[in-house]
Amino acid sequence: MNPLRTLHEAPTLLVPEQVLMPHGPQRDCAVLVVDGRIAEVDSLDALASRPACLGANRIDLPRRLLMPGFIDAHHHLSQAFGKSLVFGEPSEIFARVWVPMEGHMDAEAIEVATRLAAWESLRGGFTTVADAGTRAGVDVARMAEATTEVGLRCVLGIIGNDLGGGVRTASVAEVRAAAEHHLSRWDDADLVHPSLAVSIPEAASDEALVVLAELTREAGSVFQTHLNEHLAAVERSLITGGERPLERLDRLGVLGPELLAAHATLVTPREIRLLAESGAAISYNPVASSWKGNAVAPALLLHELGVRMGLGTDGTRSDAFRLLDAAETAQRLTTGVASGDSSSGGGWTWLEKGLRGGADAVGLAGRVGEIAPGAHADLLVVDLDVPEFVPSWDLPWELVRLGNRDQIESVIVAGRLRLHRGWPVDWDGHGLLERARQAADRVVGGSPIIRVDPLSTEHRASWMKEHGAEVAQAESAVRAVDPYETPGPLSARGASGVRG
Repeated sequence: MNPLRTLHEAPTLLVPEQVLMPHGPQRDCAVLVVDGRIAEVDSLDALASRPACLGANRIDLPRRLLMPGFIDAHHHLSQAFGKSLVFGEPSEIFARVWVPMEGHMDAEAIEVATRLAAWESLRGGFTTVADAGTRAGVDVARMAEATTEVGLRCVLGIIGNDLGGGVRTASVAEVRAAAEHHLSRWDDADLVHPSLAVSIPEAASDEALVVLAELTREAGSVFQTHLNEHLAAVERSLITGGERPLERLDRLGVLGPELLAAHATLVTPREIRLLAESGAAISYNPVASSWKGNAVAPALLLHELGVRMGLGTDGTRSDAFRLLDAAETAQRLTTGVASGDSSSGGGWTWLEKGLRGGADAVGLAGRVGEIAPGAHADLLVVDLDVPEFVPSWDLPWELVRLGNRDQIESVIVAGRLRLHRGWPVDWDGHGLLERARQAADRVVGGSPIIRVDPLSTEHRASWMKEHGAEVAQAESAVRAVDPYETPGPLSARGASGVRG
């Protein structure tokens, strides 16, 4: 039996080979977990003699790294059924894929999709996600129940749009009432942290934006929106009101510490100054930029100028280590190569943004994203006894460049073991996968989704119609040089493509 299965039952002293602290990995360090929180962190010798540790269960984790769970600062949990439908698609896919799909989802579909996404997040090392709100007409309590039962901590947004296509769809009074209800209904939920949201600024009136920002400020929560993400949205804002989306929020007083703005890929020097002065937080989503965006956020510049920032997946790929790599790679390719900046953040920057930076951005600073007394025991046990980490000369850099979710041995949230080797320890993962297949077939099959780019097999067939003869001729030439070469899969597929 995995000794971590009993972690939540009694005070437990975790003794790994290394502990990832904010200033870097430490050896000969131990962590005391009591009632789902980190009670003490110190050297093993110092902790062993303290009264709080006397009688505590001790779990040794040789050749393991104990580190905080990552924070996904921007997710769409209810979109799990459609994530591969948007590959190769141009920007603003919400209008062609997400709105049609979510509009066709009932409560059961939302629950199953959320469970699936929550499990994927935990598998990838995320113990906290900020969900930006679903467009489905379903009570978000179903999402809260799903994330809680899977074991994922969730900053749960509810959308307060009052405009649609420039037409009013709800009164400000209705928006306020729904927002107040959402903020007050999760007081007894340990893993749910309520948040308010609008899809994009143009989907809300000035009055609604001000009300939502004020409510989140009073509640100590966060106000989420997609901001300056796509060129089309920026231009619509300029045409409609003569100002960019970020400038509009600043004019309304909404650009403040309570704001969590996703993407901010298209920002002017003046807007960067406004972000820094206002204390607003940004979710830097590099995978979203490479898959479907118009640009990459100037994350290193934002970081150097003091803009608060976390990292988000945008529901693309829930692998925290690959997100770190994408964050560094995007900055290296967009600014580092041109300026000769080989470091592009020095590795540690992206760990910081994925951990403490993310915690701050989603309104949970000091409570998640770090191993410190008083923080939630949201932890990862990472296997260091693998080729990627042997030999090890600079572990933070290695986590950014060489880490992946396969190396995560155990995932702990609120002091309870949730996953071991990627699989749940107290519920039926295979059963969920079967439910997800059935629900996805029903939802996607009945949704009026519009794709611009064909599926990969269709794309290949189209390409082969143009180039099939050339490919066949080239392969024949290769076999003429080496008559003993066995035709590989490409040859077989190419012949089939020519016939098609």
